[in-house]
Amino acid sequence: MIVYNTTFHIEKEIEEVCLAYLKEKYIPEASASGFLHTPRLMRVMNTAEEEGVSYSLQFHVKNIETLSYWLEREGREMQQLLANRFGQKLVGFATLLEEMEL
Repeated sequence: MIVYNTTFHIEKEIEEVCLAYLKEKYIPEASASGFLHTPRLMRVMNTAEEEGVSYSLQFHVKNIETLSYWLEREGREMQQLLANRFGQKLVGFATLLEEMEL
C-alpha cells in the first residue's frame, strides 16, 4: 500500500473557496474510480502563514502501477482543472509514501 500525498499551498484570499472545491468536487471525483481511497485532508501547521496556508491531501493506493494508471486516465486532467480554476493562487507538489510495518 502506498500513500499518494499532494501538498497544496493556497493563498489566503481563495482558501475558503478552494477548500470547498477540494471537499465537494476534487476528492469525490478522485475517489469515484476506486483506485484512490481513504482520503485525508490535513492542514500543515507552520508559523509563517502571512501569504497563505498549506494542506496535505492523502489517498491510499494499492501500488505505483495503479497510481500511474489513475494519473494517466484521470489525475492529470483533474490537476489541470485545479490549475485552470485557481491559477497561481494554488500550487502543489506530490509525494509518494510507502507504508511500513511497525
